[in-house]
Amino acid sequence: MKCLYCQGKMKKGTAPFHVDRDGYHATLDAVRAWVCVQCGEPYFEALEVQAIQDFTRSLDAKAKKVLTAA
Repeated sequence: MKCLYCQGKMKKGTAPFHVDRDGYHATLDAVRAWVCVQCGEPYFEALEVQAIQDFTRSLDAKAKKVLTAA
């Protein structure tokens, strides 16, 4: 597998993932990913993407309750 940006070699590792939404910011420090050894660009596989999407949906729902409860 080659990096889409620099054509460098990809290897299994971890990468951070950041999400900034209305009212909150969240960071996952070490999500499994393919990481380019040349430029560091991460690529997440479908399983990790689904987990990130589930995590984000859950945070959206919880943040909405907290941020609108006044």
